[in-house]
Amino acid sequence: MGNIAVIGGCREYTGAPYFAAISALKIGADLSHVFCTRDAASVIKSYSPELIVHPILEESYSVRDEDKSFILENVLGEVDKWMERFDCLVIGPGLGRDPFLLDCVSKIIKHARQSNVPIVIDGDGLFLITNWLDLVSGYHLAVLTPNVNEYKRLVQKVLSCEVNDEDAREQLLSLAKRIGGVTILRKGKADLISDGETVESVSIYGSPRRCGGQGDILFGSVAIFLSWARQIVTDENLSISSRNPTMLGCIAGSTLMRKAASLAFENKKRSTLTTDIIECLGRR
Repeated sequence: MGNIAVIGGCREYTGAPYFAAISALKIGADLSHVFCTRDAASVIKSYSPELIVHPILEESYSVRDEDKSFILENVLGEVDKWMERFDCLVIGPGLGRDPFLLDCVSKIIKHARQSNVPIVIDGDGLFLITNWLDLVSGYHLAVLTPNVNEYKRLVQKVLSCEVNDEDAREQLLSLAKRIGGVTILRKGKADLISDGETVESVSIYGSPRRCGGQGDILFGSVAIFLSWARQIVTDENLSISSRNPTMLGCIAGSTLMRKAASLAFENKKRSTLTTDIIECLGRR
């Protein structure tokens, strides 16, 4: 039922990669991996024994300049050993913006493209992508999930204009098309999703409680649904076989996240936390 890998987690941020990885497991993935820095690994392992944690990433403060090429080669070698087993990569949760770490992740993205592995990118992964669009440009198995500020930066970078909420669907369509047909899930009161060909909206009521970490649940949800959709669209006998699997994954992930948040808020009201929403992912 799918193997998901999360690339993220550093000294400052350990919750985000955990939320993304455990959400994929809760929804039905067989295995969920986290590739993080050594400082983050023991913390993330302590959250859950179900996750497979790889403490292979390094930040600049712990690497001498003369060792960087050697360490980068080792990181890529370790990830490549697992790459063929993954059905989707989630890149960005808790990643941070350390230059050497981002350089390593950019190489991982290139290897994922070569292996034809879908990638879902958010958080600091979007910071990386906004500055180096060639990493995903033209890759139809890439999904970007920007929030309000991340979307604003993407629009300014790619379209050289400001966000136009009055013509939001058309602008999103143009943005996805300009980047080369990647799928963009613009998070908001209603999630707008486009692959450069069509635009869909998910406006199911979620929760008025906007605790941090809900986006991380969304990444894990989209990743596992995307991997399932890729399997489904290979069956020519199914009526949805003509649909883009990245669009299907985004619609399903957004819908489930909103329903789970709604259920959690019914029980916990203003005290609702991300962990409460995760516990609702398997409820009906």
